[in-house]
Amino acid sequence: MGASNRVSASRSKQPTLAQLRAFAAVAEHLHFRDAAAAIGMSQPALSGAVSALEEALGVQLLERTTRKVLLSPAGERIAARTRTVLESVCSLLEEAEAVRAPFTGVLRLGVIPTVAPYLLPTVLGLVHRRYPRLDLQVHEEQTASLLEGLAAGRLDLLLLAVPLGVPGVTELPVFDEDFVLVAPRGHELADRRDIPREELRGLQLLLLDEGHCLRDQALDICREAGRTQGADVTTTAAGLSTLVQLVAGGLGVTLLPRTALRLETTRNEHLATGYFAEPAPSRRIALAMRTGTARQEEFTELASALREAVRPLPVWPAE
Repeated sequence: MGASNRVSASRSKQPTLAQLRAFAAVAEHLHFRDAAAAIGMSQPALSGAVSALEEALGVQLLERTTRKVLLSPAGERIAARTRTVLESVCSLLEEAEAVRAPFTGVLRLGVIPTVAPYLLPTVLGLVHRRYPRLDLQVHEEQTASLLEGLAAGRLDLLLLAVPLGVPGVTELPVFDEDFVLVAPRGHELADRRDIPREELRGLQLLLLDEGHCLRDQALDICREAGRTQGADVTTTAAGLSTLVQLVAGGLGVTLLPRTALRLETTRNEHLATGYFAEPAPSRRIALAMRTGTARQEEFTELASALREAVRPLPVWPAE
């Protein structure tokens, strides 16, 4: 058989999942023994699977030396694609399992940092009570990272502030909650229950760092209240706990969602709160899923159950 015919015959072979898993393990560990142990395969079988994959693809994936294993340039590119393929296969199997038996198997839930500490006790309690066979895995990340994970299949469902306005993502509203002004004890707005939004125009406002959706929401509220570009935010924080400590130290005021108020302020005697006149500025929290996901009915039911579960909280369940 000529060389061109051998290449054609080789490339006509289809890689198997076992070969892809073997190569992915070697690409991760760069060591045959460690890779074999990681996926429960003997070292000779692993080596044979990788060689068979090279033959099927018609490219050299590894550079083998006496001391270590290196990825070839082609191997670097194909390793990334291999991980994507294996993740997709895993998602396919999970989707099929979910269709066969709703609320079983793995559910990878992404949550934004300004929701996670305050709502997760309610979410976890609901899951433990009503869906004990559901393996809930929680990932706390900022909105942009969560949306990337949802689109890539790394995450199944998100709990975050909306609206998102992202094509291919369906939002399932859960509740609305007001924002509250948090100020140092003795501040002129402390303990008031009728603060006009216009008061935000000239306050020394402390916000979260760039990338947090709560920062963007707070800035939108300030712009609606007539705050000018000249009223800059000069101090920021990575989390709400740090933010309220800065307020307690007299550096300014901030806005907190009502669900965060009790946890973040009640143990600090240097803080005071103020409530806005109706209609108070607010945000909406929702579950977000891939449009058309096979688990749509399951996630819709979960959103409905969560609306009921949040009723004891200082929020307004979505209709």
